[in-house]
Amino acid sequence: MMRTKIILSVGIVLLVLILAVGIGSIFIPPLDILRILGNSIFGFGLPEHITDNTAAILRDIRLPRVLLAFFVGAGLSASGAVMQSVLRNPLASSYTLGVASGASLGASLVIFLGVSLPFLAMFTLPVLGFTFGLGTIFLVIALSSKIDMGMNNYTIILMGMVFSLFVNAITTLMFALFREGTQRMVFWQMGSFLGHGWQVVAIIAPIAVLVIVLIMRHTMEMDVLTFGEEQANTVGINAKRVKTWLLVYGAALTGVSIAFVGTIGFVDLVAPHVVRKLYGASHKIVIPMSALFGGSFMVIADLIARTIMAPAELPVGVITAIIGAPFFAYIYFAKRKRG
Repeated sequence: MMRTKIILSVGIVLLVLILAVGIGSIFIPPLDILRILGNSIFGFGLPEHITDNTAAILRDIRLPRVLLAFFVGAGLSASGAVMQSVLRNPLASSYTLGVASGASLGASLVIFLGVSLPFLAMFTLPVLGFTFGLGTIFLVIALSSKIDMGMNNYTIILMGMVFSLFVNAITTLMFALFREGTQRMVFWQMGSFLGHGWQVVAIIAPIAVLVIVLIMRHTMEMDVLTFGEEQANTVGINAKRVKTWLLVYGAALTGVSIAFVGTIGFVDLVAPHVVRKLYGASHKIVIPMSALFGGSFMVIADLIARTIMAPAELPVGVITAIIGAPFFAYIYFAKRKRG
């Protein structure tokens, strides 16, 4: 039964990817998509009805954009599954711990102050965004361990919220002091896949896959941690060390995902919950299926963002928020009712 569900899910993911690549100002049928891919990869000839312009649109614009959306959604969703499991809180995420706030501060330094890194000029924004986002989680972990040697989950969440508020205050101050760049910063904070090509896909995809593979090595520990840290320590698991590594992995996934495309919320909250409802609580299944579901969800959200008001385009973060905010409220009130 589980194998059938997984096979069906993979089929749906492939269908979503094909439809997203084909739908746009020029519709490209699925068979023509395969022909263009065959031409690009294996050098097969193209039928006369497929123009060079159509092939270029699919190969150079739509395909990298769809794959980028998929890997960003996969990274965010796998990160959300990790955070919810490690912190034993259905509303926990890397955003809760200040990763997005740190990344926004790094981006604001580039956009408002014109900071540029030597030899990395064109990648200054994503590099600083990733560094500040990941740096935030290290600070949260360090201070949490100083305040509470056992690194209680509520201590970690509280420190993350404190850091988020503090860093957001600095970013807001920069908004007030530097008017130029405000529009660009707001657009970055809403998230968008517009204008990103194969170069960005080549950076994000392998990192996302590598970190998810590293997380998969700890699925057994994650299953045990859901029952509490005392039980984990009883069976010989160093709960503090495992939690630290998993928090870093989750933050790294979020950091690299939003560094290039901006902050996109709620995907990391929605996907793991849906996956647990469909496939159960085993993290050996939850992590990869969260990645697949979240990637597909992001592709659909981006498809809506670029087509619903065509030729204008909405930030994809607006679409995910419209879908995710009611879901967030449902989880919160359902949790209170059970409590």
